[in-house]
Amino acid sequence: NPATKIRYQLPTAANVTLDIYNIMGQKVETLVNGHQDAGYHSVSWDASGYSSGVYFAKLSNGAETATQKMMLVK
Repeated sequence: NPATKIRYQLPTAANVTLDIYNIMGQKVETLVNGHQDAGYHSVSWDASGYSSGVYFAKLSNGAETATQKMMLVK
C-alpha cells in the first residue's frame, strides 16, 4: 500500500507547510500550506505515482522545522 498517514502536533496555531522531497532534494508534493490551529493533525500521502526510494517529509511553521525520513517500497 503506497499510502501513509503523517501525524504531527502543533503547540500553537501557526502557518504550516508540509512538503515531500525526494532523495535528490527536489520537492515532489506539498501536502499542507496554510494556517492550522494548535493540536494534533493528520495528513494522508498517496505515493502511488512515485517510484520506490527514500523520501523526506519536511514540516515547517516558520520558526521551527522538522524533517522525517520515509522509505517507499512498492
